[in-house]
Amino acid sequence: MPSRLNQQMVTLGTQRSVIRELFEFGKLKAAEIGAENVFDFSIGNPSVPAPASINETAIRFLQEMNPVILHGYTSAQGDASVRDLLAASVNRRFHTAYTADHFYLTLGAAAALCCCFHGLCNAGDEVIIFAPYFPEYTVFVKGAGARPVIIPADTEAFQIDFEALEKALTPSVKAVIVNSPNNPSGVVYAEATIKKLSEMLRAASKKYGHPIYLISDEPYREIVFSSTAVPFLPDFYENTLICYSWSKSLSLPGERMGYVLIPPAVEDSALVYAAVAGAGRSLGYVNAPSLFQRVCAACADETSDVAIYEANKNLLCNALRTMGYHVVEPDGTFYMFPRSLEPDDTAFAERAKAHSLLIVPGTGFGCPGHVRISYCVPTETVRRSLAAFEALSKEYL
Repeated sequence: MPSRLNQQMVTLGTQRSVIRELFEFGKLKAAEIGAENVFDFSIGNPSVPAPASINETAIRFLQEMNPVILHGYTSAQGDASVRDLLAASVNRRFHTAYTADHFYLTLGAAAALCCCFHGLCNAGDEVIIFAPYFPEYTVFVKGAGARPVIIPADTEAFQIDFEALEKALTPSVKAVIVNSPNNPSGVVYAEATIKKLSEMLRAASKKYGHPIYLISDEPYREIVFSSTAVPFLPDFYENTLICYSWSKSLSLPGERMGYVLIPPAVEDSALVYAAVAGAGRSLGYVNAPSLFQRVCAACADETSDVAIYEANKNLLCNALRTMGYHVVEPDGTFYMFPRSLEPDDTAFAERAKAHSLLIVPGTGFGCPGHVRISYCVPTETVRRSLAAFEALSKEYL
């Protein structure tokens, strides 16, 4: 009987996210008036193709490797040779000395985050999340039996409100999650921000007698503009776990490939690794896709053409500011998060639909009064959308 079902799961399975709803609306609208007349900035699906080496490498493996091995099971934590290649890539770029045994391969960053939350948290633990944030964070945290604690956004710069953080750092806090470059704001946390955060977490860990883990969600780490430097968090805070994905950097969202990095500096790192691996086993996330384990590791030093996203950002940001929109300029990703032109961001996004502009209300990201624009679309689409953004702005004059 339906009453015997897990009602929380029924709710999650029947309530599509606002982003997905807009995406589906866009497809229907495109069928009605033509795709070229719909300006769909709803979903973060990379529009830049994967580097040519991805297909070339996949074809080479398909042609040259023993298919029994290529398509067979790997070790639960990922093939050892693949993890060796990942360690070598990270060590080259960040001057570290990690080994294969510090990496646990996952089905994208979502699975990496879930493995961390399930591995670290017990019932009643708290996980601090800084707004604006990827909406699924709260789903993942609650799914692990923990309680999300939201720190309101610093809407002037989208850095961290440290006064609010200080009040939230209680003995129940098990972890803090950061996402930089950030979805939805596109902002990178400055080195000074990371240093201050590290100092506060170190002091709170000492005060309460247990480590507070810093979980860094990094699917956009390589998508940065104008030589922006993204601080490598393990250099600043020892109890850092990194959740990574190639979905954005290599334009492979559908291949679901990522990893958790548990550096040796993490307190009881071997036990933390075991907890992450145990969570993967419990959740059924063992053995990430075999072919793309190998492809991603072989191409780990590459990135899709970020220059296209930067061109879109410059075009859109400059135009919106001229029209009267308030925009904190993104440092990276392919998102920007302007203020809505009325306090009700949901109503504003609804009015935008009349101009065939599909933008996502900021309320779902924990930051009312803003909207997310995902500009991973052809540059010509951005250019053609400007008249619609201007027409929308004139409704508020």
